[in-house]
Amino acid sequence: MSRTSLEHWQCSLARSADIVGDKWTLMILRDAFFGLSTFSQFQKNLQIARNVLSDRLDKLVQYGILRREPVRPGVERYRYQLTEAGQELFPVIVALTQWGDKWVFGAQGEPLVLVDREKGAPVQAVGLQARDGRYLRAADVTFVPGPNAPAELVARYARQRPPER
Repeated sequence: MSRTSLEHWQCSLARSADIVGDKWTLMILRDAFFGLSTFSQFQKNLQIARNVLSDRLDKLVQYGILRREPVRPGVERYRYQLTEAGQELFPVIVALTQWGDKWVFGAQGEPLVLVDREKGAPVQAVGLQARDGRYLRAADVTFVPGPNAPAELVARYARQRPPER
């Protein structure tokens, strides 16, 4: 069964979810951050069907999140490495993990603790910060049209916002 594409949406979240928003893709990314890099390592650790793994790896390569490199010249085995775009998903993976630690495992405690290598202490929870360092919640922010907003979105926001004084 094919998923409905969100590619036509003029929304960064929708398009990002279209690329990395399924469970197997997130688990592959988690394992890539754990240091796994070959098809067989991913398949063994995740117990994922080979065709599904192949599809997700191809998609991650297509969107520049993973880079496919031959294990050695002349061999048709590949290593998958996180690109800069892939590395920048790390806070997203950590935020989802920390959410699960709190809301799924709760009082049982987290299965794994993310620790700062240098200090040996658990890392701070991922949070949204203002430029002045304050932590923000959803009620503390608003969305406004950006430079790539379609005209109908700009018009809708103009109608919703009270005039500035």
